Amino acid sequence: MSALTKLRPWLAAILGLVITGLGHLYLRRWRRAAFWVLLTFAVSALFVPAEAFDPLTGGAVIPPSEFAAVLRELVPILVVSFASVLDAFFLGLRQAAARADRSAVEDAEESAATVTDPVADPDAATITCPECGREVDADIDFCHWCTTPLDDPGDR
Repeated sequence: MSALTKLRPWLAAILGLVITGLGHLYLRRWRRAAFWVLLTFAVSALFVPAEAFDPLTGGAVIPPSEFAAVLRELVPILVVSFASVLDAFFLGLRQAAARADRSAVEDAEESAATVTDPVADPDAATITCPECGREVDADIDFCHWCTTPLDDPGDR
């Protein structure tokens, strides 16, 4: 698992903290991001009184005694936002695990598909180099990647 793959869930969670749904956008889950944004707006419209936003939009400093009351009124939005962050984090973990599984399967298939015989099919357009494992044109006598001489299919 690469360092970026390990970092993706954390980055998605941090982006989700900044703006609800941004972590899902980072993970390329467009519908899920739209769902969380719409849910946040719905919760805001249904459960948070409009007056709760007045101290936040006024630009003035909120005294500590009012801050607790404003925060209490905004709890439904904060709960939905926190749930969105958790969802983005666990979605990122699942994607990282799926990516690691996929790369492990690809590595296993690649190692199983490595052919030691440079010419498996004389009619093939490409062959696999026995030294470096890369594909090479069947018309040339050497691997242009590692310069290993290849046997001509007619010589066998």
